[in-house]
Amino acid sequence: MAILILYATVEGHSRTIAEHAAGLLEARGHTVVIGDMREPGFAVPGRFEGILLCAPIHVGRYPEPLLRFVTDWKEALDDVPNAFISVSLAIASESEEERAEARSYPAVLEHSAGYRPRLVHHAAGALKYVEYDFFKRMMMRRIAAKEGGPVDTGRDHVLTDWEALDAFVKEFSNLIGSKQSGKSPAM
Repeated sequence: MAILILYATVEGHSRTIAEHAAGLLEARGHTVVIGDMREPGFAVPGRFEGILLCAPIHVGRYPEPLLRFVTDWKEALDDVPNAFISVSLAIASESEEERAEARSYPAVLEHSAGYRPRLVHHAAGALKYVEYDFFKRMMMRRIAAKEGGPVDTGRDHVLTDWEALDAFVKEFSNLIGSKQSGKSPAM
């Protein structure tokens, strides 16, 4: 079964997560087409048995290409099993208030674009200290310290829980398989 995975990325980690998901789905026997939401090209959503979207939260919002895509392709998304991976640093916070806020972001897609994914996973992002300029590095270090995160600016820190992501991708694969066979998904 063919699955479309599209990502929006700011610093590259959402692409890494999308590529990881693609590898898992391919290992489960799916054909996967992966691409950047800014340039979906020939990847017309109506031609796939399932669609997985992946995008980060930066400064409290998703990238514009995601909002544009879910608005433009809402009907095609609603017609097939679809899932969304919301990437943020806040989901890894020690503060329940911060994590709750991160969990609320996908509702923005429903309110602003009418898109409600069938499955949602919240993945922690990465602190790309090595790539940041001096001011962003110091600002992110300060935020990380406040949230109980890593503060070693000499290297990048990936906070993604890969096992939880793998379980989510398996759930999505099962949802697609159940849609095709008419059965309830096995978890």
